Amino acid sequence: MLYYLFEMNHAALAPWRAAADAGLNFWRSPANPLTETQFGRSLAASLELFERTTRRYGKPPFQIHDVIIDDDIVAVEERIALAKPFCTLLNFRKDWACRKPQHKMLIVAPMSGHYATLLRGTVETMLPHYDVYITDWVDARSVPMSRGGFDLDDYVDYVTEFLRFLGPDTSVMAVCQPSVPVMAAVSLMNAANDPCAPGTMILMGGPINTRSNPTAVNNLAQQKGVDWFRKNVIMKVPVPHAGMMRDVYPGFLQLGGFMTMNLDRHIDAHRELFWHLVDGDGDSAEKHREFYDEYMSVMDLTAEFYLQTVEKVFVNHDLPRGTLTHRNARVDPSRITRTALMTIEGERDDISGVGQTEAAQDLCSGLPPEKKLHHLQPGVGHYGVFNGSRFRKEIVPRIVAFVNNNAHDRTAQKPEADGGARTA
Repeated sequence: MLYYLFEMNHAALAPWRAAADAGLNFWRSPANPLTETQFGRSLAASLELFERTTRRYGKPPFQIHDVIIDDDIVAVEERIALAKPFCTLLNFRKDWACRKPQHKMLIVAPMSGHYATLLRGTVETMLPHYDVYITDWVDARSVPMSRGGFDLDDYVDYVTEFLRFLGPDTSVMAVCQPSVPVMAAVSLMNAANDPCAPGTMILMGGPINTRSNPTAVNNLAQQKGVDWFRKNVIMKVPVPHAGMMRDVYPGFLQLGGFMTMNLDRHIDAHRELFWHLVDGDGDSAEKHREFYDEYMSVMDLTAEFYLQTVEKVFVNHDLPRGTLTHRNARVDPSRITRTALMTIEGERDDISGVGQTEAAQDLCSGLPPEKKLHHLQPGVGHYGVFNGSRFRKEIVPRIVAFVNNNAHDRTAQKPEADGGARTA
């Protein structure tokens, strides 16, 4: 019922948003003599805030058109490499026919409410070094019931299929939530001696063992239990969405949870936006718009995937306890012997606490020490683990060096010989 009320509220506000848009055009028109007055700017700022806080934010584009490599601007084309009902595998193909193929990097984006475009900065930073692919997860409310369901087992299957599609000259990077299913897929591939098992697995800020230094998110799952989530946050997609009647965890609920965790900060940010607009500080206002256009864009998750994740990852801790299974087969990280492991954490991470991702190091007991590396990045929170200046300057060089040392195809990882970028 709440989802229907949400849709009705959004529809009821549509005329008011249209009026706000019209008013905003009037109060920002060069032909209006009051546009540059304090009154005009204040009214325009109020109208923009109303429109932005009541709109539905659609999926943002990646908008990655080029990348700088060795001081050269190389064109980038976004293309679909493989399409599945709940995910599209995207490739950012570089236009450089004169260069040798690069090692492939599969970035597994989190399926936790936001779109894969949240990792736009991650993709841009990796592009000079690798042939980059990313999992572009599909909003569950747009997938018809006829396409079937999607649970944690399906997630592992998707990761495995993508790695086999890309071939043996591939490394995989899991950002936050997918750390567990990616580790499961790599464990099973190693146990089966799959030739397409990745050369390197990078786990970044992921909930491998949430018993270690639990955060507010972890404590909530423990306190409530999976039955509470099933009763209170699972809803059916209303008409007219293509996925109508599908059981989902709605994106607007996830966004509400994100916002309330740091409500004061978000209120202050919008207050500052108002005054930036009144003062004519266009650069600061644009930075706010860019961040919140991404932050407010959310997607629905299938109920079965969400509930299994809560139960197996946050409540029962199946992976660190050795009880995680995939289609009745036990997932044993100690069987990982060919895929090197790198774990990365942020000192101030309030989503995945310090030690939760590092737990993968002990689970992968079959790897020798030289094939394992852990990095704790000082001074960054969850977002800074995979984006921002410290990620680019301090984390990426370590990733590149580690992958270079452990990739199956070492010749593809010598940028000084083939004209690619060199870092580390």
